Amino acid sequence: MSTIFPNLLRSFITDVMLILLLSVMATPKYKSKFVYVFATAIILFVNVSVNYHFYQTENYTAVFYVDLAMHLVIMIALKPLFSDKIMQWCFSYITMLNILIAVMFLSYILSDIFPRPIYGNSYLRLILFSIIIFVFYKRVSKLYRNVLDYWHIYILPVISLLACFLRYLFGGDIRDMLSNNYIPLIFLIILGLSIYISIIHSLKTIAKQYAMREENHKMQTEREYLQLAASNMSQRLELMEEVSAQNSRAAHDRRHFNNVLLNLLEQGKSDEVTTLLKNQNQIAYKISKVYCENPVVNAAVCHYVNIAEQAGISTKIELDIPRELTVDSLELSMVISNLLENAIQSCGKLIDISSPYLRFICRNVGMLLLEMENPCTEGTRLDDNGYPFTSQEEHGIGSKSVIAFVKKYDGELMYKIENGIFRVRVVV
Repeated sequence: MSTIFPNLLRSFITDVMLILLLSVMATPKYKSKFVYVFATAIILFVNVSVNYHFYQTENYTAVFYVDLAMHLVIMIALKPLFSDKIMQWCFSYITMLNILIAVMFLSYILSDIFPRPIYGNSYLRLILFSIIIFVFYKRVSKLYRNVLDYWHIYILPVISLLACFLRYLFGGDIRDMLSNNYIPLIFLIILGLSIYISIIHSLKTIAKQYAMREENHKMQTEREYLQLAASNMSQRLELMEEVSAQNSRAAHDRRHFNNVLLNLLEQGKSDEVTTLLKNQNQIAYKISKVYCENPVVNAAVCHYVNIAEQAGISTKIELDIPRELTVDSLELSMVISNLLENAIQSCGKLIDISSPYLRFICRNVGMLLLEMENPCTEGTRLDDNGYPFTSQEEHGIGSKSVIAFVKKYDGELMYKIENGIFRVRVVV
């Protein structure tokens, strides 16, 4: 009878610690702690009630068998209190049983180091479970959630570990089995620790590799964007030089024309002046149209509007783009060039529409709101990310550069296809 209280204390500590461990490993469904406290109280009451007779007779083998059966019942009964999927829950519960057996063995073997070994078992269970719960809560919980997502990969080794543990605990008195199989159980504990460390480490490595792939993909997108920028920069500069040269020639011609008028007026030849002015009004100088205040963007728009008009595509351009921008003017001009070029190519594929068009509008409301609209073919579609889909590897670089530009300036990009009309909106 003198062993009743130590046995009850050990049972109480074990059950409470197992519930705490399970709460750390699994995901509780309810915020109210009362639900879990109540469930723990029921488990304690049932477990003590069932094992009380065996504690009186010191039949620890029967206690072990009954506890295993009860853990199976508890696994089913507690599942509704946690939000994990069934197989994730089973994985956590098998892991908990592996930990329980390891702690039970270590506490039994090492209890003699305490002055009163009969209580040493309980003290060691409290210490070992507390360390494991702390490590799970502070260091492992996030990675362990990833393990649960890949339970189908890791469940075989944890089941095999549990089967090996049970192999050395069945077939005789539980205390004799623990003592006689001392060496195999030590190796199994080391093996189990290695298995779980390997599982956690593999998930950590996979997570790092995934992050590296994402970073490499981002860097690749940036490289494609920079390559596109480099290839188009010379063209953009040539456009700017062309517009500048046109304006310079027009200014030079106006200066000479004005000098001729002054000389004729000084000579009193007003009739010749009148004739020259009439002829001048009939001459149409080819000067690029000004669509916006920003010269770099304006040069790009002029170039593609000219291409569109030559292809028989009507254009409607309304731009409110100031000279000074919060984004790089050259990068914005390349984005606009890509959008205009894609719109022109889309219109060029149309067969049934007699009057293709493109509409490009930009509003300055503290941020730039750009919207491009043009008709498209029936086969035009968007991918799962909502971006233009292309099955040809050499195509789609322009769209990638637009995406990279929007991400760089933390903007918004939206593509939409409705009733045969393709629209793209950019906010930066």
